[in-house]
Amino acid sequence: MKKILISITVAASVLAAPAASAAEKLLLKTPIAFSTALPGLGSPIPRVAEQLDLMSGGKLKMKVYEPGKLVPPFEILDAVSSGKINSGYTTAGYWAGKIPAASLFSAVPFGPEAGEYMAWLYYGNGLDLYQEMYDQAGFNVKVTPCAIIAPETSGWFAKEINGPEDLKGLKMRFFGLGGKVMQKLGVATSLLPGGEIFPALEKGAIDATEFSMPAVDARLGFHKLVKFNYFPGWHQQATVFELLINKDVWKETSDQHKAIIENACKASMADSYAEGEAVQYAAMNDNVENNGVTIKTWSKEMLDLYRAAWQEVAKEEAANDAFFAKVLADMNQFRDGYAIWKANAFLPRQ
Repeated sequence: MKKILISITVAASVLAAPAASAAEKLLLKTPIAFSTALPGLGSPIPRVAEQLDLMSGGKLKMKVYEPGKLVPPFEILDAVSSGKINSGYTTAGYWAGKIPAASLFSAVPFGPEAGEYMAWLYYGNGLDLYQEMYDQAGFNVKVTPCAIIAPETSGWFAKEINGPEDLKGLKMRFFGLGGKVMQKLGVATSLLPGGEIFPALEKGAIDATEFSMPAVDARLGFHKLVKFNYFPGWHQQATVFELLINKDVWKETSDQHKAIIENACKASMADSYAEGEAVQYAAMNDNVENNGVTIKTWSKEMLDLYRAAWQEVAKEEAANDAFFAKVLADMNQFRDGYAIWKANAFLPRQ
């Protein structure tokens, strides 16, 4: 009888195991805002999907949907929050029209470089404020930083920009808080998804554009239409990308799967940064040697002009939105402390 009872108990546990295992499975259906063909922007998320599968033994999977295939890029936040989809990969700056502080978690003019940005996010108050922003705005999402890139180019122009007078009246695609800076200088800005920029340039709907790093811009073909590529990217010294997961789904997710997601994304931050740094010089050399592009560097006077305009924008945004002011003050306090390290630790750039 004892042997029979033991056998029944073992059999019951074996039969119960598959049901428990099935309950632990999760499929994240993830529309993305950037094509996976764009290095550093869209390329990190398929690698994250691969790692989720491997680290979970196949119990945690992610299906990646190219831009517009499931949800349009600018609708990802609402779709994840409502539960229409359970996850999405994008950048917070796209929500600046709904949440003014969102741009501060994406890219900041004259803001932190990638290392400093990650330091603030992970070891300052950045991550807590990031989640607080979405909670306070009423969005039912869990946010996890999941990629970061180094500086972008400052823009592509059909003509040289020698002074502020050359900016006035330009129609330019521009992102985030940098766009508000350009507006102060007389530029008419619009925010277009990557796939819409080349046609807009070709048709003359815009005269100039910024989008991303040289290797990314090369895939979009801007060099075929506009030949002056300006640096440094004062408006985006680093750009953060986010994985959004519906908060109800997140609450039901096991602690193990939560840890896998968060650590896969943290690894992706390092990986995407390394990828971005590795591929830019070849694109820049190709532009100069084969595409007739002239690389231009902003003068000190122009950079001072942009910085002064940014300081005006920052004051105005902080005055208009209390949470923007809170986040900016926290970031600036961290940066003030970081400044002594930055000034003393690194070799000056040649």
